[in-house]
Amino acid sequence: MSDPLFEGDDDGNTPLEAEEREQLIPSYITTRNELNEAELANIADAVRWVGRRKRKVLDQGFLNELHKQMYGDVWKWAGTYRTTARNIGIDAYRIPVEYYQAIDDANYWAEHETFPPDEIAVRFSHRVVAIHPYPNGNGRFSRMIGDLLAVELGQPRFTWGQINLVDPSATRKEYIAALKVADAGDYGPLLAFARS
Repeated sequence: MSDPLFEGDDDGNTPLEAEEREQLIPSYITTRNELNEAELANIADAVRWVGRRKRKVLDQGFLNELHKQMYGDVWKWAGTYRTTARNIGIDAYRIPVEYYQAIDDANYWAEHETFPPDEIAVRFSHRVVAIHPYPNGNGRFSRMIGDLLAVELGQPRFTWGQINLVDPSATRKEYIAALKVADAGDYGPLLAFARS
């Protein structure tokens, strides 16, 4: 029997395994809309948390804590790597090494100015969402760290299409299409979308 709370709206949503779904903290949540609202409220708290901290974005400990701050009021697994297979992302056993490598690469790009600041932030954001390190929330998390890294590199935050990309929309479809093009190595559409 299907559960409307956890049914994916489109190919951009990550399906959760039964044991991951059981780790939902608020007992009042019964609809996808209630889940999205709870997560957005938790993310707003995380934005305030980030604003009060001096941090280096390209640090694995900070990134795991940020994910926990973004989702820890909603999910018990927040801030911990997924251990289950997904229809997107890498094999779970590869996450710690690949994540560390992505951070190391972005540090190198920043130190050696390999790419312009916007491109460093977008490439890192894309790499994280491609790894899909956490059970869920990877898209919102990767966009937030893209924003934080852009600011750390002296740029303004990205606009990411200027709408909530959680709900199905033409803009969300444009974002997912840009991610797929970036998967093939062309970051032009994703860079343009990040500043749209």
